[in-house]
Amino acid sequence: MQNSFVYFIDQLINGLTLGSIYGLIAIGYTMVYGIIGMINFAHGEIFMIGAFISIITFLVLGMVGLSWVPLALLIVLIVTMVLTSVYGWTLERVAYRPLRGSPRLAALITAIGMSIFLQNYVQLLQSARNKPMQPVISGGIELMQDRGYVVTLSYMQMIIIVLTVVLMVVFSLMIAKTSLGRAQRACEQDREMAALVGVNVDQTISVTFVVGAVLASVAGMMFLLYYGVIDFFIGFLAGIKAFTAAVLGGIGSLPGAMLGGLLIGLIEAFWSAYFTVEYKDVATFAILVLVLIFRPTGLLGKPDIEKV
Repeated sequence: MQNSFVYFIDQLINGLTLGSIYGLIAIGYTMVYGIIGMINFAHGEIFMIGAFISIITFLVLGMVGLSWVPLALLIVLIVTMVLTSVYGWTLERVAYRPLRGSPRLAALITAIGMSIFLQNYVQLLQSARNKPMQPVISGGIELMQDRGYVVTLSYMQMIIIVLTVVLMVVFSLMIAKTSLGRAQRACEQDREMAALVGVNVDQTISVTFVVGAVLASVAGMMFLLYYGVIDFFIGFLAGIKAFTAAVLGGIGSLPGAMLGGLLIGLIEAFWSAYFTVEYKDVATFAILVLVLIFRPTGLLGKPDIEKV
């Protein structure tokens, strides 16, 4: 039997990789909620669309004979980010902006409806079959081994973890230092007052949806490269997990969304490794319930202060 520490390190790497993908999706949930107080349940489908745009772009590049991997990855990343951001902007403009002054229940039902619509839209265009892709990035670094059990940190895992950290830092600085970030924080505190002092609220919310879609598109591309197979339903499952991550970390907090994503990934990896894999989702949601019982705002969330 392999050394328990070596096995633990292997699962730790797997959990951090999966959690990084969840964290990127969760940031989109938490940014939208922070500004307009609405859960965009169609955000998981934006992630799924990003994965499909990535695989289609890879196929097109293969047909034209582009075989240099770094250039191909750069082109796919740019195309995926641009086209997926168009879906994010359209979603906000068509489905959510007209309901901004409506009761939250109406917006919630619309979000669920858009989620179902986008699932079926992709299913009709791409069919319900799984879409496999050959590995683009292979190889890795051997970290340790014991009695034949080898722990390898793959290049793909390194890319996912490093890219997630870089994006987290970039967008945190954007929120803290740029005019867009100041506008977002102003809209989060009071949209009416922000509009009175010159903030373009509609534009700020649209850009927020676009930024969330860009992060989801990167997560979709990373998911495709890491697992090598996608289908039209991956957005629903990943979206639910990412929403759970956002709530666990503290909805409205960017670091909380990333922390929640990493925790969800680690819980799934370790539970699947040491217990029955069929109950990993039960374990995830049970821990979420326990956290919310003792800390209702999540791990890094702040309680809402009601203005009087």
